[in-house]
Amino acid sequence: MEKLAQKIAQYVRKNEEKYTDLSRKIWEYAELAFREEKSAAALIDLMKDEGFSVETDLAGIPTAFVARYGSGKPVIGFLGEYDALPSLSQKAGSAVREPLIPDGAGHGCGHNLLGVGAAAAAIAAKDYMKEYGLSGTVAFYGCPAEENGSAKIYMARDGVFNEVDGAFTWHPGGNNSIMGEHSLAAVSVLYSFKGRATHAAGQPHLGRSALDACELMNVGVNYMREHMIPEARVHYAYRDAGGGAPNVVQDHATLYYYIRAPKISQVLELQKRVDNIARGAALMTETTLSIEVTSGLCDYIPNRTLSKLLHESFTATGAPEFDDQDFALARTFWETYPEKEREAKARSYGAKCGEEYVERFRTQPLEDVIFPLQFPATPLYGSTDVGDVSYVCPTAWLNAATYAMGTAGHSWQLAAQSGCSIGEKGMLAAAKAMAHAAVRALQDPQIIERAKEEHQKNEPYQCAIPDDMMPPIEK
Repeated sequence: MEKLAQKIAQYVRKNEEKYTDLSRKIWEYAELAFREEKSAAALIDLMKDEGFSVETDLAGIPTAFVARYGSGKPVIGFLGEYDALPSLSQKAGSAVREPLIPDGAGHGCGHNLLGVGAAAAAIAAKDYMKEYGLSGTVAFYGCPAEENGSAKIYMARDGVFNEVDGAFTWHPGGNNSIMGEHSLAAVSVLYSFKGRATHAAGQPHLGRSALDACELMNVGVNYMREHMIPEARVHYAYRDAGGGAPNVVQDHATLYYYIRAPKISQVLELQKRVDNIARGAALMTETTLSIEVTSGLCDYIPNRTLSKLLHESFTATGAPEFDDQDFALARTFWETYPEKEREAKARSYGAKCGEEYVERFRTQPLEDVIFPLQFPATPLYGSTDVGDVSYVCPTAWLNAATYAMGTAGHSWQLAAQSGCSIGEKGMLAAAKAMAHAAVRALQDPQIIERAKEEHQKNEPYQCAIPDDMMPPIEK
């Protein structure tokens, strides 16, 4: 393994400047969901230059693509993302608020690093295949709109990942570890009621209130909470309250619901109950109802076979190689975070990696060690479209340290660190680990067979969005 690690490091190192330059370009582009034209084009050019064939416009999404090298089985996939978040524009490396563009977008989740790191892993695996005559296929999947749109659900529904025998991905983080947690499955639904407007004082008996229907639906769902599994989560917000005049019976109102549970099958069952409550509210108020699913995500299922392989590879290739300047820069951010928030983060990481590490998390602003592999029973209380991929094929996920301990996700502080050396060194470490794991899987067919045997024990894939639902792409 040591010899392979050295070889992979050599492949990544020869293109290091190219990768860091590209991650900074994508950081500067900071394109929002489904609008990542420059970012996708830059990644496509990189893959073509490296000898990959490229297929574009996947699942009806112009910025989704796959770049392949080699032929035949097994097919090892790498998942990359490159979308930014709104209102997080920030000067790179600055621990004080300095937007580059007022109210502009920024990479507050580090996806400029994520996409390039996954591409770099695919290229390093390709280089090994080419030098040593290794058979099989490596494929880099350009996956847009993770933050707001979840493009992977459309890609998975349309069979884009059906060819994959094993998939690797990573995410910028505050520590170096393998994602052993399950995430929650989720579905997002709009419930729109239509009634009849009238003067609320002069002739209220002629009106039918859509707002009343929303209120009754919320009451019904709140009563349901006692009778659903405790791990489930149901949240709602008003998208339309029918207007601001209390002397008018509101003839339109809309609720936006998120429904989450540990398994997609549980979410879909719970959604049926919420749908029925909405129908009951419409009956009680004599209003009409439309139900529109806007998004749906499967729970992420870590494949233990590939996760163990990825952990071994990460251990072999090593954590990010931070220097004194990186630690000093991380400390400038770390010291601005409230002590209570730093303590909460230390505790949460301790629960994941082991209580013996809590003191380290309290005092070290930047992590340069790889933490033990864990498969916690407690899920990650969030959702990701990587979950749909994990239902289609065995999937493993690596977290690499790219920002100071305690940095909040989706923040300008994270955007600032994603555009400097701290983020880039984490990106390169992730690329090496994933490439190493991919080569080992290509070399040993039994690894993929074990991963697939494990995967077959999962529930069948159920896409949570309707077959005719199209990606929300602005024309």
